[in-house]
Amino acid sequence: MDELPALRISELSKRYGNGFQALSRVDLDIPAGEIFALLGPNGAGKTTLISIICGIVTASHGRVLVHGHDHQLEYREARKLIGLVPQELHTDAFETVWATVRFSRGLFGLPPDDAYLEGVLRDLSLWDKKSTQIRMLSGGMKRRLLIAKALAHQPRILFLDEPTAGVDVELRRTLWEQVERLRQRGVTIVLTTHYIQEAQELADRVGIIQQGQLRLVEDTAVLMQQLGRRELRLHLEQALDQPPADIGPWDVRLDRDGEELVLHFDAQTDTQLIPRFLARVQELGIAYRDIRTSESSLEDIFVGLLNEQEAA
Repeated sequence: MDELPALRISELSKRYGNGFQALSRVDLDIPAGEIFALLGPNGAGKTTLISIICGIVTASHGRVLVHGHDHQLEYREARKLIGLVPQELHTDAFETVWATVRFSRGLFGLPPDDAYLEGVLRDLSLWDKKSTQIRMLSGGMKRRLLIAKALAHQPRILFLDEPTAGVDVELRRTLWEQVERLRQRGVTIVLTTHYIQEAQELADRVGIIQQGQLRLVEDTAVLMQQLGRRELRLHLEQALDQPPADIGPWDVRLDRDGEELVLHFDAQTDTQLIPRFLARVQELGIAYRDIRTSESSLEDIFVGLLNEQEAA
């Protein structure tokens, strides 16, 4: 892994001519080889941030270093290191797959390398479509072609903007596997997504952006552990009107018209909490038929954090 981060973003801000503040002093380091997921509602600043890094939008303030290269002072060097997979394919519909990826490589001034491009197309299950015109491709194949185009010049950082939006579950899984293979080759991945499961399964770290501010950056596993909530549900033999007042110092409520007794607790709670709670339930003579446990998803955490921010 490089000593320098793949991306170093310092006090990055963007204010448009109409006064809208799209980004406000964003600071972020992304190490080489990491998969980083950027989450946030529509209009939060995700696309603006990616567009600035990729040289599509000019920042009002701040600096971006791409493997040590300033994205403004050393634009060509920085941009060559970046691959961008947008949400939509904008290219000649009558071009073939092969011509499209060869052209994409040439745009960066690189010499032809047909063996490398063949490998990219094979990895993405596009090799047998190499002579097919883009207009004849299915939606899923067009999404794969977007990734192939972005990889044609062998970037060290790959940006994926909603990579699996609108694709079926099978293709989504295939693309996730491809992302993991790229990471194993040392490619740094930055993805924006509305699929919380995508971030939870793929990302090493998660950044939550809202109203142009990076509210939180944390390891995915740590985020789940620190902020996740677990739940224990007892399906009772007889419904209760209210939780027993003397049940103990726990966060307990009734659900399903009193037929379920629900215990909420933090993911970091000690392992003896559940046995102690069940023992107390038994002491009170509360009979139950079934017991289920679950834990909050990254989506629950995300929504909770946004609600906290809005209430502050």
